Amino acid sequence: MSEYLQWLIHATGDEKFPWRISIVQGQVEKIALLAQSRWPGPGQQVFCLREDEPPEALTEPVEQVAVAHLRRFGRKVSLVLERNRHKRCDLLFIKRPYKNRPGEYEQIFFRTQKSLREHKSRGRTNLFGEHNIEVVIDSRERYPWKFSKAEVRRSPLPVGDYALIHQDRHTAVVERKTFENLLSDIGTLQLLHQQLSELSTWPHSAVVIEAQYADFLMPDRTGRWSVTHLARVLAELTTLHADLPIIFAGNRKMANQWTQGFFEAVARKLAEPASAEVAEVTAGYRATPTSGGDEQQVRYLVGQELPDRFSIDDLQSSLPDVKKTRLRSLLGRLRDEGRLERVGHGRAARWQKVPPNSENH
Repeated sequence: MSEYLQWLIHATGDEKFPWRISIVQGQVEKIALLAQSRWPGPGQQVFCLREDEPPEALTEPVEQVAVAHLRRFGRKVSLVLERNRHKRCDLLFIKRPYKNRPGEYEQIFFRTQKSLREHKSRGRTNLFGEHNIEVVIDSRERYPWKFSKAEVRRSPLPVGDYALIHQDRHTAVVERKTFENLLSDIGTLQLLHQQLSELSTWPHSAVVIEAQYADFLMPDRTGRWSVTHLARVLAELTTLHADLPIIFAGNRKMANQWTQGFFEAVARKLAEPASAEVAEVTAGYRATPTSGGDEQQVRYLVGQELPDRFSIDDLQSSLPDVKKTRLRSLLGRLRDEGRLERVGHGRAARWQKVPPNSENH
């Protein structure tokens, strides 16, 4: 079995919980749940039970598909499966106290994109509660921002201008830039790249600019820099530091407000650490090579790498983690678009590229 996460469904034969849903990595089963439905319908969320003991033997799965994406959002695990339909779902883990005795019990809900669209919680935030925050302002910062309902102190920071403290550690860092600051930094662009690279190593970080993006495209404001050069620089910063949010907040007040909201959200996230149940699903997760882009990979290979006539085995040799059924579906889509035609049947079948200027294109 692949080392990447796999979503498996088995039939149990049980009338109340007829389906067994498991997430497996290699030979390790991350979690196994007994479910009342293999995929919730619109407006539904399926109640699941954690499997107490694994069955002595499992039949062949009725469904097996790679996990394209997996993220933790508080008490839930959000998954995207590697297929066209029925691919987005959540597993929500809740601990509730018993009413008549000490202790807690677990509730697990299986929810899909369609079920969430009609559920009353569809607009609810994932991070809950109000928490006091502690903010450190770099001692070199002139005319610093203000943070309401926060414990604020000044101290030298190794990176950034503002930091959120959690359990005596810096857990979120913000670099503040005024319009003039950024214009000046562009004069030493390579140093700016180094600064942003260091900033992006922190678990939660951002650059917050007290200006609009459009301000850098106004020739009467940009001094010696052409707007063409500035547009290129801003695109380069976003591309080379894709993991670092760069926020054009508009002005000082909005930049201050965004940063306070950012710190408060991080504090709420840290106050609700992943439960053991969520941790066991997310631990060691590796995205598949085709995650979120198997169709783009196929289009590239067909257009640039494969010969004019090829077999499905030729394609799968470049994408070994994508099932043949998925590849056939994508090749069929290219055929419907007039880019490919199928020649022959069965194992002898070949896919032929259609020239762009042909009548079929």
